[in-house]
Amino acid sequence: MAFEVTGKVIDIQPVNKVSDKFRKREFVIEKKEMGGSSVFVDYLKFQLTQDKCDLINESFMNEEVKVTFNLRGTKWEKEGRTGYFTNLDTWKIEKISSSSSKERQDIPPHTNFDELPPESEGSDLPF
Repeated sequence: MAFEVTGKVIDIQPVNKVSDKFRKREFVIEKKEMGGSSVFVDYLKFQLTQDKCDLINESFMNEEVKVTFNLRGTKWEKEGRTGYFTNLDTWKIEKISSSSSKERQDIPPHTNFDELPPESEGSDLPF
């Protein structure tokens, strides 16, 4: 299942060559949401692997983007201990046009978002 999220790119790591056959690159977006009169900020770290490492470069820094990704979870066992980790594996990243960024900036700072109609009906997100 694919997920999408939008936000501003705030960090791009160099490509990390893990082995001769595997490389990865991580980047972070800042996602802001309004909740009443508060702003909630999340910092989401994504991973690109193999040939997908080339989907992002320094020109994406401080740009609003839409990231399409899959959730991947891994279980590991070592010395009788079990652990888990989750990756947000990106397979598509697009800059959002500057016109849509401008529209977002035009929203007055004290807008009551609870009174606005939903952006889209029938979202495929489970929540």
